[in-house]
Amino acid sequence: MESIVQRFAKKINMSFDEFIGEMRKRGCSEPTAVKIWNGTYDEFDEFKDNDIFLSNLRKAANVLRVSTGMLLSK
Repeated sequence: MESIVQRFAKKINMSFDEFIGEMRKRGCSEPTAVKIWNGTYDEFDEFKDNDIFLSNLRKAANVLRVSTGMLLSK
């Protein structure tokens, strides 16, 4: 099953390797970038600006040219 991140990447013709590379450029570790690509990031009940996963989702949203909230919507 395709994750929401993969669907957005597909819309802009971005491959897995390109996504991981762009996330690495923004300071995200490769294992975390892979988790985000696969959609296995944590659920968020309360938003905290210093939350590392939320920070990495912001990076992913920037890479995919979408808002962070679009990656969290179900």
